[in-house]
Amino acid sequence: MGHVVPEQRLQYPINSTCEFVLCFRQFQSLSNLQPLQLKKPFAFFSTPHIGSFITIRFRVPSAILHTLKMAATSFSGMQFAMSRSCIPASQKIADAGAVVLGGKSKIGSWNKLASACHIASVQPFRRGFTSSSIKSVKSDTKALFEFSAQSADSGLSIDLKGKRAFIAGVADDNGYGWAIAKALAAAGAEILVGTWVPALNIFESSLRRGKFDISRILPDGSMMEITKVYPLDAVFDNPDDVPEDIKTNKRYAGSSKWTVQEVAESVKEDFGSIDILVHSLANGPEVTKPLLETSRNGYLAAISASSYSYVSLLKHFLPILNPGGSSISLTYIASERIIPGYGGGMSSAKAALESDTRVLAFEAGRKRKIRVNTISAGPLRSRAAKAIGFIDMMIDYSSANAPLQKEVLAEEVGYTAAFLASPLASAITGTVLYVDNGLNAMGVGVDSPIFKDLNIPKDQH
Repeated sequence: MGHVVPEQRLQYPINSTCEFVLCFRQFQSLSNLQPLQLKKPFAFFSTPHIGSFITIRFRVPSAILHTLKMAATSFSGMQFAMSRSCIPASQKIADAGAVVLGGKSKIGSWNKLASACHIASVQPFRRGFTSSSIKSVKSDTKALFEFSAQSADSGLSIDLKGKRAFIAGVADDNGYGWAIAKALAAAGAEILVGTWVPALNIFESSLRRGKFDISRILPDGSMMEITKVYPLDAVFDNPDDVPEDIKTNKRYAGSSKWTVQEVAESVKEDFGSIDILVHSLANGPEVTKPLLETSRNGYLAAISASSYSYVSLLKHFLPILNPGGSSISLTYIASERIIPGYGGGMSSAKAALESDTRVLAFEAGRKRKIRVNTISAGPLRSRAAKAIGFIDMMIDYSSANAPLQKEVLAEEVGYTAAFLASPLASAITGTVLYVDNGLNAMGVGVDSPIFKDLNIPKDQH
């Protein structure tokens, strides 16, 4: 090969100014796509397999998602991203062939790099770009993308080809449920989802109109396909459980067969069986109330929607889960630590979920050889989490106090779920697996003023 790209990782320091240019096979208008300056670490380059595979990850502020969407006529045509560091705001891009490697610009070998890695030349796009500044914003959960110029077949990998997954609790593209679905799809699994009935029309409409197209892009450049979306309300086991006020509620009008039992029967009728079951839903109507102010109904509602719903889901899907399959849920550290503000019985519901995970692992393992695990995920700025009211504070606290000082990304939880669903985790069951940058291991908050005189290491990047 003409050029060997050394394996490396690069993340820009917080005070650097970076530019990147996205190139697509086709443009509606070059004027729609301008280099952007970000004063936050946004770029991540890696080459997992030397010389044969280039992965480029980048976070894009939500403010420019519309610009990117308008710029390309085909998202599957996206070929590469580039970055240069420390470029003054007034300077034009003099050489779009510069690639950042190891923190320094390597200029002049773009043609060799493109040839070795099957990346198209950027020559047609080198003219007319000028720098422009945008306000630094927090990275959007759904705006972390990974593109591969060429997939690699060598090495240990997660292979879920021929497997079918049902993910309960997907209603948009910025939560953990979506990230798990995307990771499973990237590994080759067929995706079915269950969406809360009142959110069904908006979710399906957004899918049809292409609102989620950027978020659907997989590492190989293809789109995640959702084979079927089922209406689901996991609070109700069967039609007899549904009260009259819900049956006549206009938000449920037009939908049918959405109780847990009916959805399991529909999936069996449509597909016969599944291999992976994911529970990614929770609700506490009084979550903002302290436990001492929580009503009995509010407490029981949190338990019903957030923990018993998993018991019911696994109970009804177990007969159609293929032996050797995997069932996964999502929990939170409030199950075992005090998180003021996470009330309404939700901490109790998560504790119950973790306890149920262990019991279900035994019962489902003995009955059907099904592995049952739960992921204790760190705080995520999802739509559901925003309802709690202090999610930004929890993210800041985690970043300040966890051993790894960064935000937890939805895709990191997705990758963990893909691992747990794969044969690589064939001996793992009954486990609470933490994906929280290590926050669960901490006994104190090191950002407390009481520790100001201690020489506590801090992330310098």
